[in-house]
Amino acid sequence: MVNAFFTTLARGLDELSGGGGGLSSLPALLRAAALLRGLHSQLTMLVGQLHLPPGGRWLDEYMDETARLWDACLAVKLGLAAVERYCAAASCAVAALDDWLHDPSPLSTRQVMRALSASRREAMAAEEENRALSESRIAPLSLQLDERRAADARLCGFNGFRGLLYALHNASSLLLLILAGGACASGSPCSSADGADSASGGFMASIAKLQKRMAEEACDGAAAGRTIRMDEFRSARAAAEAAREEVERAAAAAAAGGSKLVDQDGAVKEKAEELKAWVEVLRAGTDGLVCQLDDFLDDIVEGRKELSDLCSH
Repeated sequence: MVNAFFTTLARGLDELSGGGGGLSSLPALLRAAALLRGLHSQLTMLVGQLHLPPGGRWLDEYMDETARLWDACLAVKLGLAAVERYCAAASCAVAALDDWLHDPSPLSTRQVMRALSASRREAMAAEEENRALSESRIAPLSLQLDERRAADARLCGFNGFRGLLYALHNASSLLLLILAGGACASGSPCSSADGADSASGGFMASIAKLQKRMAEEACDGAAAGRTIRMDEFRSARAAAEAAREEVERAAAAAAAGGSKLVDQDGAVKEKAEELKAWVEVLRAGTDGLVCQLDDFLDDIVEGRKELSDLCSH
């Protein structure tokens, strides 16, 4: 069972680093959250098989680690709340665009431009809020790798439990940075795992590979001046701006020709449909991610209670 834990950990990290698409796409973020939850559940299940002494330092170490996970997940949820507020504003813009397509009057033009402006302001506010959130709530958590060698005698403590917790700590640091980078801000990758021991099922090699890809994507995001790196959020923002430009073009053409406002070439309709599609994808993915994190927080509560009860008996 202990070897199965390391195998699951390494396989999950390898699938993330080798998967298609970016680590900031919602499918990758959902996989990261699911892996984080699965590893924690697997570790708590193993405790009963390790014949650990009642109470003692091992329980304190588990409580400290899960407290760190708890705080990080709450911070990521706050970041996702800002994305959800943007979804609401963008949905209003979609509805206004739909009204404009049915009645492209000067009044509906003003209404759709107001809705698109509100969507833009909400996106800018989300990025600013989440940048501050990253600095105030996530950076202090010090999501760094513990670079002790896997052969360190301390990691054999408590019948191998400390080694399992060490692996969970390192894997969860990367997974939480992926979640924070996608939902909150472009965080820096943890300290280097290059040259790390490949013992314990090679999980440190898997960590190093994932960390390298994270660093590459973080550099790309920083070069582009991004804060929230979630691909779907950025695509929705771009679609809203494109729709705005098409409405402005149609209004300018009508004013110049003294004719009635109309979507002559269907460009506004096309951009409106594109925006609607991205907002739906963003909302569904964000809701799914929040649910994953809520379930994980429930798992932490259950795990802490279960291990405390185990010690009391």
